Amino acid sequence: MLCGTLNADSGEVTLFGHHLHQLSPSRITQFRARHVGFIFQQFNLLPTLTVVENVAVPLRIQGVSSGKAMTRSVEMLSRVGLHEKANERPSRLSGGQQQRVAIARALVHEPSLLVCDEPTSALDSETGRQVMEILRATASDAHRLVIIVTHDPRTYKYADRIAHMEDGRILRVAPYSNIETLQGGDS
Repeated sequence: MLCGTLNADSGEVTLFGHHLHQLSPSRITQFRARHVGFIFQQFNLLPTLTVVENVAVPLRIQGVSSGKAMTRSVEMLSRVGLHEKANERPSRLSGGQQQRVAIARALVHEPSLLVCDEPTSALDSETGRQVMEILRATASDAHRLVIIVTHDPRTYKYADRIAHMEDGRILRVAPYSNIETLQGGDS
């Protein structure tokens, strides 16, 4: 609902001063293109595009020229340590590399909200740590909000707050320093 991909059954959804529940579907799409980045669990990279072309997709959707989009995409790939893979196809990359491409794509247009679905689930511990450090650095920007949906306890230490949900309802919210309370005493 925060991203405008689902409508609320009741109530209002307001994000960054935009009343999403009042916007037309085309305006919500425009809002998402400008303000929201997604990191999907299965990466959702387009197999027919190169890595740099995949990263450029959000910029091209916004109408950024091809040249500028490619330049910014290469810069973002450098930030995630993959500039040397810019002209590869996603199928030639490891899972960790594909996840970093997905992160670069999600961040290239500098969204205000970054939504991550299980960003470390298929990654080894070292690659998962690298991914979480990138996300933590992103979250440290005062103009960005990062939301991570995960079952991976390795990610908890990177969080400012953790919300425990069951059956679509938030049961508890606690700062990371209170993780034992959130987990019901289990570590």
